[in-house]
Amino acid sequence: MSPSTPRYVFVYGTLRKGEERDINRLRPAPRWIGPACVTGVMHHLGSYPGLVLGAQGTVHGEVYAVEAELERVLDEIEEVWPQQTGEYAKREVAVRLDASDALPGAIDAARELVCVLYEIAPERTQGKPIIAGGDWVAHRMSHKT
Repeated sequence: MSPSTPRYVFVYGTLRKGEERDINRLRPAPRWIGPACVTGVMHHLGSYPGLVLGAQGTVHGEVYAVEAELERVLDEIEEVWPQQTGEYAKREVAVRLDASDALPGAIDAARELVCVLYEIAPERTQGKPIIAGGDWVAHRMSHKT
């Protein structure tokens, strides 16, 4: 990958737009692609969620194009580089873009796009509740006190 070739990242928790660690506050700035989903299950881990791939369910999130420098920042946030804590693993998976909300011309809507995402280590989800509906933002908003 050349330094200027963007990669795509799927964010599903605190990195989503308007959330505590909003990816849009990071530099170099990401480019919005659109809402998307992936097959898996989301667990509530306290102040953040964790996604386990392959389970029956749908996890909702957002896709952004990012430069290599921002990908390294994300790796640091998720603690997969330079030190690995074992909480998350960096994966490349196909995610489904949501055709209804994608920006016109951004990416061919209703298609899959290979994205980087950060999957929680399954052992970290033991005894943690599943977020029904697989949407962190909707879950957090419905449980505000």
